[in-house]
Amino acid sequence: VQLQASGGGLVQAGGSLRLSCAASGRTFSSYAMGWFRQAPGKERELVAAISWSGGVTYYADSVKGRFTISRDNAKKTVYLQMNSLKPEDTAVYYCAADPRMMYGSVSRDYDSWGQGTQVTVSS
Repeated sequence: VQLQASGGGLVQAGGSLRLSCAASGRTFSSYAMGWFRQAPGKERELVAAISWSGGVTYYADSVKGRFTISRDNAKKTVYLQMNSLKPEDTAVYYCAADPRMMYGSVSRDYDSWGQGTQVTVSS
């Protein structure tokens, strides 16, 4: 599956952004999906993930209650709604596909990656 992420930008603290990740290929609905982020000088971290059906989700503690991951299998798209953004959310955000139906927790579990979209939150 090929992935194309979009929706990043510059926003003030407290603001919102919605990231989208459009997939191509016929097997999108059988993939679990994840959103990772990487800030300068830091390791890539899993922010949120969703199972193939959308029935099971995961959030990192740092974004729980502020971010929401969702997917539309008919549109082959996964979303990350980000509310109450903080300067520490500034990073490049990547969507990724895990070929299993349940998501993995580390980068090596994912075999397809989008190109990344920059999110910058100003204080």
